[in-house]
Amino acid sequence: MAGELLIVTGPPGAGKSTAAALLVEHREPSALVEGDEFFRFLRRGRIEPWLVAAQVQNEAVTEAAGAATGRLVAGGYWTVYDGVVGPWFLPRFVAATGLQRVHYVVLLPSVDTCVDRVATRLGHGFTDEPATRQMHEAFASAQLPDRHLVRDVATDSRALVETIVGLVESGRCAHPS
Repeated sequence: MAGELLIVTGPPGAGKSTAAALLVEHREPSALVEGDEFFRFLRRGRIEPWLVAAQVQNEAVTEAAGAATGRLVAGGYWTVYDGVVGPWFLPRFVAATGLQRVHYVVLLPSVDTCVDRVATRLGHGFTDEPATRQMHEAFASAQLPDRHLVRDVATDSRALVETIVGLVESGRCAHPS
């Protein structure tokens, strides 16, 4: 049985990790791929991924993450990828997966919501407000079709998950469409 891939992305503080952890429970067998882990593989010479100088690094990490994620999907797993995959990297990521079609959902609450969540979350190493604002702007200005965007990221995580499940089941967030 073939698996499927759902990419849950957006700027820091958008609610990706919370939603992804719940979404992976909707099917069996399933796998959760935490995209930030691929950046933790880098040791010496690592560049903060939101900096312009990180382009080559980010391409390598994106392709590695895509390839690993694609293998899980090929193994028959409902796979939820939790990480920053902006539309500028989506073609590269999807090509690395080897898949013909993925589900792509961008969580995009207000910049103030993202900044507040980044500032107040516990147990997460990322707390950079200017980088949060920069990444939010990159997603907000990306000219994405509405079918991939969830702007009303409610504080009720279950309601958010049901919205995303509806998008997946209807095929509305499929890429390519």
